[in-house]
Amino acid sequence: MQVENHKEEVPFSYYEAQFRALSPEAAVARHSREIWDGHEFYVNLLGRTFAISHPDYAIRALDGGALPPLPTQTFLLRYLLEGRTLPGTGTWKTFREMPWGEMYIGPYTGRVLTRAAYAFGTRLAAFRAASEKMGAQPVPHGDAGFCFRLLGEYEMQLLVWEGDEEFPPSAQVLYSDNFAEGFAPEDRVVAGDILISTIKANL
Repeated sequence: MQVENHKEEVPFSYYEAQFRALSPEAAVARHSREIWDGHEFYVNLLGRTFAISHPDYAIRALDGGALPPLPTQTFLLRYLLEGRTLPGTGTWKTFREMPWGEMYIGPYTGRVLTRAAYAFGTRLAAFRAASEKMGAQPVPHGDAGFCFRLLGEYEMQLLVWEGDEEFPPSAQVLYSDNFAEGFAPEDRVVAGDILISTIKANL
């Protein structure tokens, strides 16, 4: 494949090669038997189920809709390669409170929190409608807040506060506590990015 977008295609190509060598049994041991049918892995991302063939990578959406962009496909490959299914305990953590969160908080704030604040803090009605369309559950925090199931047992809450003449809009993301062990910090950043992009696509 001729690489034209190094930022997206080089990481994807790397993990695609790793995926080809993946043992399905190892992936099942870290996740569950239900994700693998002998030919394809099945992952449900924000309410949409995707089938990923193995060992030769190909992805299809079971709802017949558009395929996720390349960075999201890379995220799914990393989830199958390195992630694991863990139950949450019902408690929530900010990004900063999880391991390595302090180190990544600068880029995370700009890429996720500030982006969410300005994408939704001036359009609360549209944010509510898009979140409900995605099947998210409202939570009693923020001027508008919803809980989304990202993957498997992993959930995220996105809370938005509307801006006014004195204060700019703001946002906070809470992660189910299993993210702390189930995802690398860079993948937690990408998870926030994917959540925001998916909501924006549903506005």
